[in-house]
Amino acid sequence: MELALSLEFQNYVAGGWCSASSAARFKNHNPANWDEIVGNFPASGRADLDRAIASARSAFAEWRLVPAPKRGEIIKRAGDLLTQHKEKIAHLMTREMGKTLVETRGDVQEGIDTAYYAATEGRRLFGYTVPSELPDKFCMSMQMPIGVAGIITPWNFPLAIPTWKIFPALVCGNTVVFKPASDTPATATRFVEILLEAGLPPEVIQLVHGSGNAVGMPLVEHTGVNLISFTGSTEVGKQISAAASKNLKRVSLELGGKNAQIVMADADLDLALEGVLWGAFGTTGQRCTATSRLILHEAIHDRFLGMLIKRAEKLRLGNGLEADTEVGPLINFEQRERVAEYVKIAKAEGAKLETGGEPFATGACKKGAFFSPTIFSGVSAQMRLAQEEVFGPVLAVIKARDFEDAVHVLNDSKYGLSSSLYTRDVNAAFKAMRDIEAGITYINGPTIGAEAHLPFGGVKETGNGHREGGWPVYDFFSEVKTVFVDYSGKLQRAQIDNR
Repeated sequence: MELALSLEFQNYVAGGWCSASSAARFKNHNPANWDEIVGNFPASGRADLDRAIASARSAFAEWRLVPAPKRGEIIKRAGDLLTQHKEKIAHLMTREMGKTLVETRGDVQEGIDTAYYAATEGRRLFGYTVPSELPDKFCMSMQMPIGVAGIITPWNFPLAIPTWKIFPALVCGNTVVFKPASDTPATATRFVEILLEAGLPPEVIQLVHGSGNAVGMPLVEHTGVNLISFTGSTEVGKQISAAASKNLKRVSLELGGKNAQIVMADADLDLALEGVLWGAFGTTGQRCTATSRLILHEAIHDRFLGMLIKRAEKLRLGNGLEADTEVGPLINFEQRERVAEYVKIAKAEGAKLETGGEPFATGACKKGAFFSPTIFSGVSAQMRLAQEEVFGPVLAVIKARDFEDAVHVLNDSKYGLSSSLYTRDVNAAFKAMRDIEAGITYINGPTIGAEAHLPFGGVKETGNGHREGGWPVYDFFSEVKTVFVDYSGKLQRAQIDNR
């Protein structure tokens, strides 16, 4: 029997908390124990979205005129509140997303770091002043707000990723319509509450819960929305790009990955082992930067594989709220079925299952979407397991002849998000930095672990070239305006032959 509903959650639209206009609702389950309901949420539709966008457009007129340093001060206060409520938010996130408390605390901390970085950027929205080609003329550029930003976020980082997008959008002077993932709506709600408590004017932020079909794509297509920032699958990202292009809408897409860790014969194998365990099985493999391919130099392949299997089989699965849990559940049973299907595909293609390969439903894990950490060896670069994003605790091990072969295998992918090389050879390290086709390269570190003040994003089908984090994201959320001031007192004609 299902446990009683914990809370009745609401949208936040037009400056107030409200239900969907249809009164329809959906339940949010704890993936570690599906009988536990985290909350009951509005299943919104087009009417709710229209109202939210109209409110955001109205609020933009005043918000854009608030000085950027003042906007930054609000974000700083939001960071203070996230710090104050870090533990409660982490517990809520673990209940609705499943990953361990160590990881959800880190998720909140990433939001805190992003808040404090964003607050300072309110004083650093730099333009340029440059000399004119004509006398008595002043030239400069400025960063201007754009309008209403549609923010669509995934479930695997329910706080960190929304802060990556919403804090810069607000600092730049935009208003926001926020559509969080339906698997993690409670954390999103708490985030909006914190922004309002920090002093954000009510109609500057709008929160609309609902499905991708009912809210997500209509948000992308709406003519009242000026830009879209989306993190999710490459398949959905392509649909968003096509839909937004009809209105020439600015779009940032952070999409899939098939990240690889290379381990060379001269590497510190114990260090490389810790890296791949964390990269492949942290967050139960549900990161866009997760290590899903392990490329081993043939000289250490068998030894390292044996070390890896031994350690992987000792990983403790369980509820993320328990202190000794190392691997939590997948986000839902649909995702568990997807992972199980890839195990079947890998076996059919001839890969060797070394460990795992099946749902984990023992003891306290019986009611959750758990899957055993899984390792396949004998994987060739062209197998589907080596090419397609699984988004689960499944690792494909590939043997390489030498450094050049390893880099070739790593680059043989339609994705290019994160990458990793373990070696003591400084020359190989610098060649990897140059030759690996990815937006992120780690040397002697795992493929996961972003930092708030550095650009985050990838190449190829991992995205459309924009970056989140660091300074580049502020360029996405602002428009460059060029200004000329002619104080000569006469007509001066540029771009003609003045010679």
